[in-house]
Amino acid sequence: METNQYDNNMSEALEVATKAGYILLENGAEISRVEETMNRIAKYFGVDTGNYYVLSNGIFTTGNSRKLKKNNPNLLSEQFADVKYIPLRGSRLDKVVAVNQLSRDIEAGKYTIESAGEKLDEISKMPFVKNWFQVLSSGIGSGFFCSIFGGGLRDCLVSTFAGLILWLFVLKVSAPHMSKLLGNMAGSFLSTSFCIIAVNAGLGVSLSHTIIGAVIPLVPGVAFTIGIRDIVGEDYLAGTTRLVDACVVFFGIAMGVAAALLIFNKIFGGLEL
Repeated sequence: METNQYDNNMSEALEVATKAGYILLENGAEISRVEETMNRIAKYFGVDTGNYYVLSNGIFTTGNSRKLKKNNPNLLSEQFADVKYIPLRGSRLDKVVAVNQLSRDIEAGKYTIESAGEKLDEISKMPFVKNWFQVLSSGIGSGFFCSIFGGGLRDCLVSTFAGLILWLFVLKVSAPHMSKLLGNMAGSFLSTSFCIIAVNAGLGVSLSHTIIGAVIPLVPGVAFTIGIRDIVGEDYLAGTTRLVDACVVFFGIAMGVAAALLIFNKIFGGLEL
């Protein structure tokens, strides 16, 4: 479906580009990827004066063009400005991949500006994996990470069950009703408490290994890595914001684990990590 890129309205083109950038940034893409994708889409649809200022939680888009209408010999000026606020959330790399592929398909002439906007709407509404699959993945991930850090079979089983319980808590209580900091503190406290009780009941051997595996699902590894990449790419403000957000999660996890250890240390009269 080959299109004439210069038959499109500049405002519509920048709206589509901004929508693509919004989806990317909302779902964990690095700043350079957002800017590159927005520029690629806008240029294909005939915008050569667009400017994009992307932060970790916002996009500022402006554009200006002078075009000659067929029935009017006078040059007319068209301007565009838009600001989008994007709250810091988790990562959905499937949406990032979908928008990247769409931008390349647009350059290949497979989409008009209208169909590109419709496709972006479809991508933004892509369903996440089922809750049961998230819970199962959390449990399996916890068990395997416990093994990676040196835990035995019994420790891995304890971590697996702790991971299952943790993500049930995240889905039903933490995510819908708590702030990020409080939710991570409560989640890590719950999973650590389960590990302590299980190890003291003889179900596990190494408390430290089971706790490490249990809290792994809460660790914001993608956000932390992207923050580093943004800083390396000289997007210092955005990178610092992402790193601070990740460090708040780390702090919440540490506080929850420490609180559980202190409380159960009093109950059991001494814990061996």
